[in-house]
Amino acid sequence: MKKIATVLAIVVFVASLQAASTAPIADAAMAKDAAAVKKLLKEGVDVNAAQGDGMTALHWAALNGDAELAAMLLYAGANVGAKTRLGGYTPLHLAAQIGHASVIAPLIAAGSVVAATTTTGATALMQASHAGSTESVRMLIENGTDLNAKEAANGQTALMFAAAADRVDVVKMLLARGADVSITSRVEDFSALTMTADADQNGVPRPAQAQGPGPNVPGVTRGFNYNELIGKHGGLAALHFAARQGALPTVEALVKGGAKVNQRGAGDKTTAMLVAAINGQFDTVSYLLDHGADPNLASEGGVTPLYAVVNVQWQPRSFYPQPRAYLQQKMGYLELMTRLLDKGADPNARTNRNTWFTQYNFDLLRTDDSGASPFWRAAYASDIAAMKLLIERGADPNVPTMKPAGGRDFQGGTRSGDASAAPLRPTLPVGSPGTPPLVAAAGAGYSEGFAGNAHRFAPTGMMAAVKYLVEEVGVDVNAEDEDGSTAVHNAASRGDNEMILYLVSKGADVKIVNRRGQTTVDMANGPVQRTQPYPETIKLLESLGARNNHKCVSC
Repeated sequence: MKKIATVLAIVVFVASLQAASTAPIADAAMAKDAAAVKKLLKEGVDVNAAQGDGMTALHWAALNGDAELAAMLLYAGANVGAKTRLGGYTPLHLAAQIGHASVIAPLIAAGSVVAATTTTGATALMQASHAGSTESVRMLIENGTDLNAKEAANGQTALMFAAAADRVDVVKMLLARGADVSITSRVEDFSALTMTADADQNGVPRPAQAQGPGPNVPGVTRGFNYNELIGKHGGLAALHFAARQGALPTVEALVKGGAKVNQRGAGDKTTAMLVAAINGQFDTVSYLLDHGADPNLASEGGVTPLYAVVNVQWQPRSFYPQPRAYLQQKMGYLELMTRLLDKGADPNARTNRNTWFTQYNFDLLRTDDSGASPFWRAAYASDIAAMKLLIERGADPNVPTMKPAGGRDFQGGTRSGDASAAPLRPTLPVGSPGTPPLVAAAGAGYSEGFAGNAHRFAPTGMMAAVKYLVEEVGVDVNAEDEDGSTAVHNAASRGDNEMILYLVSKGADVKIVNRRGQTTVDMANGPVQRTQPYPETIKLLESLGARNNHKCVSC
């Protein structure tokens, strides 16, 4: 009996809520019940009564694409200018958002303002363009909407909305009607945001950090913070948006419509071709290359399309989704690299700071690629095929990265070594040679923490890459990085006895001590927390004469 009583109480409660609805016509329209709407209108119920979020019956008719219901409501006096509480959408916005041209026509005829904007400044034209409805776009244009209006949030135009969604027919129509293909979106300075809006999760400003007496220059006197690595974001033209998505039909339409293939973004100076390369849109890169794109135009951070192609092919695992579009391309990365080199791409172009999009803001690789060349990136990925191609085209196999300001104090992970101890060897100044390709190929960053959880490399493996560099390229087996670590140090940090023995057979010195005072044995002896020692590697190195300082951190 108690269960029955409870059920009855719930039914009565729900029924009372329904009976107490303040917007019964809107409720009926939401349920697509035209008969109920008609009955309520005859009873004199307010046609403009809104639900809690501001949705009226006309909003629902527009959203559902019900032209007959919309006509009925308009005849009954529905307000075409009513806006929702959330977002500030008019019925015209909702009809355009879905591309319901059959509803847009009567709404415009009834006086809907085509220039009305949502709270973010979006117009109905932008929404119809994103939806891909050419008929809706045509009606809005013919009724006076501004083709080049920008929404307030990101400064994007209708052409950008269409380009990003690969709505090629809409793009062609907008271009034919006079849309400006060169307009760029709003630029956001992330480094300025760091300085002006540095607050905790409750909005309370953090105390200002004490500054030393000297200059405070990111990348020179100190390391970049993550927002400074990003720098200026945005400033993209419609072609950038289409290239990023690999929307090749739209890219073609924009280029034929007058888009400049070498237009650089107003933010970090990326071209459409570079945006495509960073995102693994190889077919789009190839098309733009054929239509005059310059393969040597680099971003603010010094990234070129050639570097970006290698980087995205071996993009590391991360806590954020990585581009995987390269898996869907007709053109492979080696073929694209060849095409870029054929068009004059510089095989020795170098980055000038750590690439922020490689690991985003939680870096497990613990390897700064400031100053890296395409060859270095291929070596770090143990990609012998790419290295061979680059050397054939003039790449210098000995170009290292550059020592960054701030050392290796990366976002995420735990710094190894004794930072408080005086270095046994003089430290190198910022900008000095950093990690050579051989040291990178042997496992750069593994001694710093959890690089093995993120690092991706060619299936042929690190050993094959190291042998190629030593035997065919002839690099120095005792080459050091800025910390004084060698390939043996990195091999030891991974417990790779086979590589250690190989390097020793080629003249590697296992007794070298790096600038942190770490021997090759120390690298195998748990140099950071949660990285366990490799006992067999320790024994091997000790037998070869390396000293064990017995400084296991994880023991």
